Parts: sequence; C-alpha cells; structure tokens
Amino acid sequence: MATRFGILGTIEVRRDGAPIDVGHAMQRRVLAVLLVDADRAVSADALVDRVWGDTEPAHDRRKLYGYLSRLRHALAADGTAITRERGGGYRLAVEPSAVDAHRFRELSDRARKAGGDVQAEALWREALELWRGSAFAGADTPWFNAQRHLLDGERLAAELELVDVRLRLGQHDGLVSELTARAEAHRLDERVIGQLILTLYRCERQAEALEAYERARRRLADELGVDPGAALRQLYERILTGEPQLAAPRSATTNLAATANPTGTMQPAATTKSPGKSGTVANVGPPMARQLVPRLLPADVSLFVGREDEVEEARRLLGEERPGPATLLVTGPAGVGKTAFAIRTGHLLASRFPDGQLHADLRGFGDEPAEPFTVLGTFLRALGIPGGTVPAELTGRVHLYRTLLAGRQTLVVLDNAASAQQVSDLLPSGARCATIITSRTTMAELCGRRLSLDVLHPATGLDLLREMLGRGRTDADSGAARSIVETCGGLPLAVWVAGARLAARPHWPLAKVAHALADEQRKLDELAVGHIAVRASLELTYQQMSAATQHALRMVALLPGPSFAAWALAALLDTALSEAEAVLDDLVEVHLMQAGSVNATGIRYQLHDLVRLFARERTESDVPERDRTAALTRLLGASLHLADLAADTLSVDFQGISQLDLASWRLAAADADQLLADPLAWFNDERQFLIDVAEQALDGTEGVAPAAGLATALTTLFQVGSHFDDWERLQNRALKAALSNGDRHSAAKVHRCLGELTTILDRYPEAVDHFEQALLLAEGEGPTYRASATAGLAYVHRLLGQYSTAVLRFEEAAELAEAAGNVNCLVYATNGLGVIDLELGRVEAAIARFTKCLRVSRVAGYRPGEAQALRCLGQSHRALGAYPAAADAYRRAVAMSEDLGDRLSATHATCWLGDVLIRQGEHREGRRLLARSLWIYREFGNLWGEAATLYALAEAQLAVGRPAPARRRAKAAVMLWRQIGSSRWLAIGLDTLAEAHALAGDHTAAARARDEAEGARKA
Repeated sequence: MATRFGILGTIEVRRDGAPIDVGHAMQRRVLAVLLVDADRAVSADALVDRVWGDTEPAHDRRKLYGYLSRLRHALAADGTAITRERGGGYRLAVEPSAVDAHRFRELSDRARKAGGDVQAEALWREALELWRGSAFAGADTPWFNAQRHLLDGERLAAELELVDVRLRLGQHDGLVSELTARAEAHRLDERVIGQLILTLYRCERQAEALEAYERARRRLADELGVDPGAALRQLYERILTGEPQLAAPRSATTNLAATANPTGTMQPAATTKSPGKSGTVANVGPPMARQLVPRLLPADVSLFVGREDEVEEARRLLGEERPGPATLLVTGPAGVGKTAFAIRTGHLLASRFPDGQLHADLRGFGDEPAEPFTVLGTFLRALGIPGGTVPAELTGRVHLYRTLLAGRQTLVVLDNAASAQQVSDLLPSGARCATIITSRTTMAELCGRRLSLDVLHPATGLDLLREMLGRGRTDADSGAARSIVETCGGLPLAVWVAGARLAARPHWPLAKVAHALADEQRKLDELAVGHIAVRASLELTYQQMSAATQHALRMVALLPGPSFAAWALAALLDTALSEAEAVLDDLVEVHLMQAGSVNATGIRYQLHDLVRLFARERTESDVPERDRTAALTRLLGASLHLADLAADTLSVDFQGISQLDLASWRLAAADADQLLADPLAWFNDERQFLIDVAEQALDGTEGVAPAAGLATALTTLFQVGSHFDDWERLQNRALKAALSNGDRHSAAKVHRCLGELTTILDRYPEAVDHFEQALLLAEGEGPTYRASATAGLAYVHRLLGQYSTAVLRFEEAAELAEAAGNVNCLVYATNGLGVIDLELGRVEAAIARFTKCLRVSRVAGYRPGEAQALRCLGQSHRALGAYPAAADAYRRAVAMSEDLGDRLSATHATCWLGDVLIRQGEHREGRRLLARSLWIYREFGNLWGEAATLYALAEAQLAVGRPAPARRRAKAAVMLWRQIGSSRWLAIGLDTLAEAHALAGDHTAAARARDEAEGARKA
C-alpha cells in the first residue's frame, strides 16, 4: 500500500489515493509537526510548543500522548510507526519523499540541477502541482505561521524559476495573465515585475511593458522612497533601444547550463560596495535580506611551498562539468597542511565563484566541535539574513541556507571536520556551488571527490626550510637541513616548528636541532608516524624555553575557544598585564603561539590545535588540579570584573545590581581602564570568549554564582549589540544552573534579564513569567533585587494595555529604585508613568515626567535614559501637533542612541521622525526613513516596531489620498498588534484601517473595523 502525506494545503493522509481519517484538527497538527521533521525525533516540549503555541493543553501532556496513541493506530495499517526515541522524542518513521513538502523540495533541487530547460520545466510543474492551497491550512500558531511563511517563500521562488524556464522556451504567450496577477500580489518584487515587462514586450505589447515599468517606478518611489534596481532599469533601457537579444528564442530546447541570460530574463544586478560591510550588495534580492557577497576565507598563506600537482588536481576536480554541486574532501594526517592547502586553493578558485566564499573552522578534533546549527547561523548572516529572522531550528536553517545558495555560485570551505554527520547539513545543493572539506578521517560515507595529502617530498621540505631560514644558511649546512626534514618525516608542521626555532636563534647551527630531533625520534618510536614528528618538535622547543614560558604555555591550554587576549593569560598566571604580554611575545617568537588579528583593544593570540593538545597533556601531567581550578577561578573573576565595568560604563541597563563582589580576581585599575577605553569595542572583540568562559564555568561543579554573574553582566553588552541568540542561550543555561544549585540570588537576577530580553522580542507572556519569578525569588530581599524586576513587569503590562496594573507597578518600582539608589531604574519607571499619561491623553503631565527624566538622566550620566526621554518628548510634541519640536527631539534621540551603538533604540526614534516629517509635508524623506526603519525592525525581528512603522506608512498614504496602499499597510500593522496582544495599539491601527476603507468607498468594512476598534478599547 502506498501512503502519501500532505501538508501543502489541508493536513491529510491518503492510502492508495483514498483519504484516511487521522482525527480532528489538533491531532492533525501533531501529525503535521512530525511530518515536517519526517524520520527525525521531535521532543515532547517541541510538539507542545508547535501545536498549541502560547497556550499549553490542559491536563499537562495527556492530550498530546492521547493524540500520538490514536495516530499510531490510524497509521499502523501500512506499517507506518511513531516511535519513542531515546531522550524522550517522537519520530514518525516515514520516508521524507512520501511527504508532499519534502517531495516539493526534492523536485525543486532536481529542477535546478536539470541538464536542460525542457526537463526543468517538467520538474518545476510537478513540484508546484503538489500544492493544494495554503500550507497547514487552518493551523494558527507561531510555529505553523513561521513554517507557512518559509514554504510560501519557496513556492514563490519555484514559480519564478518556472517562469524563467518558460521564457527561455519561448512560452511567453501563456504567461501574461499569470504574471499580471502575481505582479499585483507582489507589487514591490522587482523580479516579478521584470518577468511581466519582458513577457509583455515579447507579446508585442511594448507600450504596456513600458507602462508597467513606469507604474513600478512610481510605486517604489511612493512606498519605499527608492528607484528601481539596476537590473530592472537595464531591462527598461534595452526595451527602449529594441535590443535584439530581448526577442523570444527561436529554439524551445535551450539548454540552461549552456546559456547565460540570452533572453534578458531578470538576473542579479551588478554589485556595489556596501558601506561599512565586508562584502558587496546586489540590488535585487528577497525582501528579507540584502544579497551580500561574503568573503569569509582567511588571508592567503604567505609560506606555502610545493603541492603544485595537488592544487592543480583540486582545481580540475572542482572545475569539471557536473549535474550537481562539487564536493572535494582533502584528507591526510594531522599537521600535513590541509588547512593551508584549502585556503590557498580557495583563493585561487575565488574568481570562479563570484557570489562569494564561505569558510568555517569546524574544530572537529577539539573539545568543543562547532555545531552545524551555529555555523549555519554565521553563514546565513554572512549571506545577508538579518539576525532576528534567522530560523530558530536546525531544519529551518538548513532549508533557508540551501534555498539561498540554490541559484548562486558560491564556494564553501569547511575546515577540520570530524565526520560526515558534522558537514552534511552545511553542504549546499546549488548546482554551481562547490565545497572543500578538510579532515583527518576518510569519511567513507561522504559522497564526493577525494584528494589525499601526503607528507612533503624531501626536496619540498627543504624548500620550506629555505623559505624560513634563507638559502645561504640552509645550504651552508645542507646535510643537517636534509636530516631535519627527514627526521620530521616530511610533515609540514614539524618542519615549520623546527625551522621557527632556528629562525628565532640565528646563532644555532642546524646540526644542533638535527641531532636533537633524531634522538627524540628514537624515544617516541611507538607512536604513529604523523604524531612522532610533531610531538618531538614541540617537546624539543618546549624544553628549550624558560620555566616561566613553559608554565604560560601550560596555562594557555586551559583557555576556552580558539583565540584570546593577553588579559586572559594575566589572570591565569596571577600576574600583571605587561608580564603576560611579555611571555606571549616569547611564545610567538618560537612560533608556538600565533599573533592573530589586531583589534581595537589589542592583539588576539591563537594556538594551533596540535600545540594546544601538547600543552594540555603537559598541563594534566605537570599542574596539580587545585592549581588548575584556581587559575580558572581567576579567569572567571577577571572576565566578570571587566564585563561589569564595561556595562557600568555604558550604563544601558537598569538592573542596578553590581556583580563586582563576585569577582575573585581583578586586573589592576590602570590595565582595566586601558582595555575598556572603548567598552563597546572591547565587548565586540571579547564577546565569544566571555561566553565561552561563562559556559566553561557553568559546566564545572563550583562557581555557579560568579558564572551566572558574568552571564548577567553581559546583558548590557548583548542588548546594545542586539546579540539576542547569545543572550537567550547563555542566560537560560545560567538560570538552569542557578536553580539546580539552589542559588536564589543568581536565579532572580537572570530571570530579570531574561524578562528584559523576551520583552524586546515581543514575547510578553514569557516576559511576565520571568519578571514574576524574579520577584518571587527576591521575596524578603531588599529593594535592590526587586526594583528592576518590578519596573520590567510594569512595562509589559503597559505594552499589553493593562494601565491600572502598570501604574501600580511603576509607582512601586520608583519607590524601590529610590530606596536602592538605582537612578537608572527610577528614570525607567518615571518614564513608564509618563508614557501611560501620554497614551491616555494627559500630554502635559507626560511632558512634566519626561522633562524630569531628561534632567535626572543628564545629571546621572544615564545616556540611554536621556535618549529615551528625548524620544518620548518627541512623542508628546507630536501629540500636540508641534511637529518641528517633535522632529528636533527625535533627531537628538537618534544621534545619542547611534553614538551608544544602540541601533534598535535609534530606530524607534527614526520611525517617528519619519512620521512627523510626513506630517510636515516632507513626504519623500519621511517615507525613506520609515522604509529604513521597517528593514531594521525586520532584521531584529521586532514585531512591535514593525507594526508601528507599517501604521505610520499607512498614515502617510492616507495623507496623500492613496487608500489602497494605506489599507495594505494598516492591515499588516493590525495583524501584528493582534499577534502581540497590544489592545490599545490594535485599536489605533483599526481606526486607521477604517479610515482607509472609508476613503476607498468600502463603508461596510470601515464600520466593521471601527466596531472592532471599540471592542479592543473596552478590552
């Protein structure tokens, strides 16, 4: 029996073509969640969250288990099973190809790789015929909505690809109606518009094609304040000049792989430099992201000899014609030079991959291998996906990554991989992409071409030594030079370490090292050849170092992460910063340490993974455990001390609880001041290292309070930099550790910080729970622990329109803050009361509160409070119709927030500045600022800000008498405010929607919107 599962429409199951009953709507949702992750385990928590959203089922998990039991029974007839996996997850044992969504993606991949347009057309049509309506029809939870949005994007992409194929096949006559409807539905999508214009032109409707371009130009200018992209402008100019290449193709069997834009279909525009970014930006791209061209390859290696044959072979293998993406696995023993080879080859091939090069060190053989989830997050951001819209689950990240690369020509370099499993989700599916993987293992299960690197030929090893020491010195003692290369077994890393020692000591004869290496070879003849040479070289170098430098190398092995700054070693060694820098210079001199990038706050240092392994072995054998523990305690203390000072200097947060009493070790004040001269730059340099230190401490058995303190101290720095993923992941770990250890103080602080995060992310029920838990844990404590949590809880009640509760909480928070001496929190609470006054029409009272906040913030040096007060004064002036005064306040708020590096707060002011400029008649500039705000809010995933901007854009369209775009914007804003649960702003948005309906002549819809607005106000 053939069973097929459908989620691209209603959720259904068919056996031999006949529908089978799989239960009511909620039970079908459970099935749909399992189908999305077909043949993969889904945890019970994830099932509940995805199926019920914010409202968990009554009676705990019994409903879920009942649905699973009934589904098992319904599907059992053909052997389809739902199994309970280890760890508590559930897996639907079904081939993904039996699920229409997975089948759609499979067919889409095959269509992109098709050898010709006729085959591609058939595959695209087959893929799109699987759609029966809106995906997961009737399912309305945040997770289902996000999945539906993702699938809708893939469906649109497939439709556009099919149109391109049909245009190449000369089928333009049948496309006009379809493209006209699609262009109306996607009025700002330049690719859709270009396809319509080209189709009209080929149907000998040139006047209509030019008119369609003019409509699009006006719409882009009116709604976004921008001109058409370069690709659309070029198509317009080619139509005006009657370029022959735009004519319909004569042949209906054009081979896609053999033609390059022969028909004039829309292609990515010529790229231009993006200000302030590393890469280039194409003018045509999906609305969620700019098409960045990433250049993530590390700098080309300067010391690279030999390997000419291997490099040429790699270029040949990656340049061959093929039906799909190329994969090259470079294997060989540790230290053979795989990383250098991959980087050199990548640079040589870069011109073949104009859409960029991605690179990741997977650290496959270290203590903390890189997770595909994390690497995909880095890659997606490098490809232009805003941080707030990167999918929160691995499957979503994989699908989005492959969708983005499907039509691009991109090189991916995955260095130091441990297994095929680690790289499988990172392989692109685009036919014009290529991947270079390096690994010490053969990865038998990986499909692709293989290239094995062997040790260097003696002559090449000698060339490497000459490059390091100079020809004269090497040739003067050629016998010893050859002995060094031979004793090292031709392993490049061993030759490099030996050469580095000799280069640092020009007075040493080569024979000294040659004889020593030969001795060590005999001592370690029980080890594998690759490891013998490396360990002998490292051991020899180690024994020649001073005791202090040896101890420093052992201590460095305790550090987490791939790179560090000198202050971290100072803490491990319990010494001054200058002493740590001096010993690092000694390690760099003998090439056991690499001086990496020089950032705003100093040099970052790195250990090769084999050197780290050697140092760690020495640490375990030579350093007592109590000394290791003490060193790591000092590292945690130094990290906590610097992070808390940086946060205090920036003065962004309002928690008001110093973490310094938890810091067991501190740098000297002068050293700390030097490092934190620019606290934001310091954090940007150290962010990942500080996270690694906190996580390392949380993994230990002691030190939960300072580890949680470090996680708490990073709140300000996470907030300013909008590192919301890091914020949530680290503090959830800290919260779990604190609760497990019965540390109520730490748990209260972390709950408060997570409440702030979930407020920013518009997850208000979670925010309320975090703040209430913080207050519950702080019962019996003084005002210091309760003030900020009370203020945060009040803020959420205000956002939800629960004004009476919010006022009581804000007043309580103000009293607690005053008693605790927490000026930031006092300003925050007073400002919150002012916002409520403003939203309830008490404008003069609001102005008085905001003016007080401005004055107190300036005296206290609380610049975020000052920026917030200016922004709220701007809102007050706007409410009074004093638009010039409002614009001035907003501009000052924008400047101050940008100076702090707080893009989100700057955008809050920019949005309303755009609104008042429109009200003053400066429509073009106002719409430009609103469009920019909309992109930034979407980048951060800030729903409230997105809704406010859409509302302002709707008002702007009403101001110039354009009801149709006003209705679209207002409907979108209403939908978001309804999702957020903000009743007051929902009512305001509905008022604007009613006005747009009325202006369009739809008085019935207008009345309905007004009635709903009235209901929202009463609620």
